[in-house]
Amino acid sequence: MTYLTKYNASDLPSLMKRINEYSIGMDDYFDKLFNIHETNPNYPLYNLIQVNNTEVKLEIALSGFKNKELNVYTQDGKLVIEGQKEERDYEEKYYHRAVAQRSFHRSWTISDDTEVRSVQFEDGLLTIILGKVIPEHHKRKDWF
Repeated sequence: MTYLTKYNASDLPSLMKRINEYSIGMDDYFDKLFNIHETNPNYPLYNLIQVNNTEVKLEIALSGFKNKELNVYTQDGKLVIEGQKEERDYEEKYYHRAVAQRSFHRSWTISDDTEVRSVQFEDGLLTIILGKVIPEHHKRKDWF
């Protein structure tokens, strides 16, 4: 006879430990699900906007960055954005310094049927259009 155990939010680590004990090859899936390796998930700030049924626009605020300091690519089912600030000596005396000057590495998991359609960096805003790939046999066909 098996017993059901009720888990609360505070019991989540023990639940995950029990699930990992009885699963093989699921580590990568759980890492993606819980963003275990994400060090600062709040930087840089971004907006995710639904354009229509098949397109999404990702806007990332990157003030202070130059085009050559950014790298945007897809790999292993992830959209990756990296910003590497150039090292420079600050001769200016700052009274207040709020514009972020730190490097970052940010990634989002994207589904197999999602493609990057365009990437544009203008006025400190990185805009990425993502779209769902609709197979030909699922597209609308007008017969009359």
